[in-house]
Amino acid sequence: MNADAIVLDVDGVLVDVADSYRRAIVESIDHVYGDTIDYDDIQLFKNAGGFNNDWELTYAAALYVLARREKPRLSIETYTGLIEASGGGPAAAETAIADELDPAAREKILAEWDRDRLRDVFQQLYLGSDLYRELEDGEPDLDTEGFIHDEPVLLTDDTRKALESWPLGVLTGRPAAEADIALERVGLSVPEKRRFTMDDWEGGKPDPHALIELADRLGADRPVFVGDTLDDVRTVNNATEADHSRTFHSVGVLTGGLSGERGRRKYRTVGADIIIQDINELPDLLE
Repeated sequence: MNADAIVLDVDGVLVDVADSYRRAIVESIDHVYGDTIDYDDIQLFKNAGGFNNDWELTYAAALYVLARREKPRLSIETYTGLIEASGGGPAAAETAIADELDPAAREKILAEWDRDRLRDVFQQLYLGSDLYRELEDGEPDLDTEGFIHDEPVLLTDDTRKALESWPLGVLTGRPAAEADIALERVGLSVPEKRRFTMDDWEGGKPDPHALIELADRLGADRPVFVGDTLDDVRTVNNATEADHSRTFHSVGVLTGGLSGERGRRKYRTVGADIIIQDINELPDLLE
């Protein structure tokens, strides 16, 4: 690639979140409602689009669990397919429920749908009691160690050193404080002005605003964005449509929810420029 700057996602690219964020999705719903989705079903929501924020994915998955009580034959494939057809994201999840349930059933499950409690449990499970007190400024009602400590680093020391020789930015759906923790664990030093987190803009991926703004801050004409979801590739596609003065490249890694040949096909479907097994293959491509 003829690139002049690198923008990195965090989850699934720099750290493995299979036993942290994704585990928190499944277990939060189970804790609140005594039922949950299968672990592998998380990827169906990611592929449907609009769920860069894992809290919102948790809300949408919980809504499905509640809907399934009223309509047991509603498959999660049908539900996430309807979400994708409606443009993805939490609003599309509510539209899917409106389409599939009669008004009385819909009102019943919406009354049971407690997003505030789901988020609170999620944060307690993910952060653990001590970090929850520090970052959420509240007293937990669960005694937890925190899944955040179960996030293996995916890049090698050689890769980290190679990446740090480039103009480097970060674009992540994490809250800023949680991004700080991950980057410290990875050992990457990225100035705050070269980061976009959940706290910095409301759009979320695949909205291209943050990527275009990072390109400006990096002084880049040919930035490459490395991510682990279809929305990461869609972000590059949208940036290309919105900003004709630059050439954006998309790189999809297979260390997130997309893996193997099936993952490669999914990436190709949405137009990924390059697909690599993991972040450690990137430096050679750039050279």
